[in-house]
Amino acid sequence: MTSPQSHRKARQVQSTWGRRCTVLLFMSSRADPSLPAVGLNTSEGRGALYRKTMAAFTLVHDRYLHAADWFLKADDDTYVVMENLRLLLSKHDSSQPLYLGRRFSPYVQQGYMSGGAGYVLSRQALRRYVAGLKDGTCTHTSSVEDLAIGRCMESLGVRVVDTRDVQRRESFHPLYPELHLIPGILAPSHWYWKYSYYKARNGPDCCSDLSVSFHYITPEDMHILEYYVYHLQVPGHHRDDTVDFLTP
Repeated sequence: MTSPQSHRKARQVQSTWGRRCTVLLFMSSRADPSLPAVGLNTSEGRGALYRKTMAAFTLVHDRYLHAADWFLKADDDTYVVMENLRLLLSKHDSSQPLYLGRRFSPYVQQGYMSGGAGYVLSRQALRRYVAGLKDGTCTHTSSVEDLAIGRCMESLGVRVVDTRDVQRRESFHPLYPELHLIPGILAPSHWYWKYSYYKARNGPDCCSDLSVSFHYITPEDMHILEYYVYHLQVPGHHRDDTVDFLTP
């Protein structure tokens, strides 16, 4: 998801983690052949974000339903480690109605996924979602995009998935890395503590070694994360193969 004033950000996604997607689509309110970006018939702004998401998923359903098993919605300031996401998804069946991401707790009984951290719909969940938009099961219940889609998923019987690792560390992160990793940096009154479905941790144990995403990433930091994840090496240090995602 991007916007005309943010196509520069989208180009940094395109040149970093977006290269590892099976199909990469940029959804904007204005077409941009140089990106390219799809021009949706929607307005911009936070109040219009859910209508834009509805239009984007409908287009993806109509044109790309059989191009992939899973469908990731991410913003142009979200960085995603695609290999870790693929490992997570490999443990689940896309023919089931599933919904994955960073689980928030208020307002929806089964919880809903953070929009900023990015969330994933299985192919069956995407089918149900677009059918729900067409038959009126799902409507524009809120301008808060992630909450609205979470309510819709619950009403359609789409199940949430616990995306933590075996050490119960989160893998989708709604904030910039330092806000998760530095102990005590977030005030006790910060919304993050209230919204986390599972007890949130601050500091090195906040985040899985198989983390999938971080949010609020600047265009410059996209390239810094790209270097850290894919190029920086430490002699004698090897991945801990006992770290894995929770078994469904």
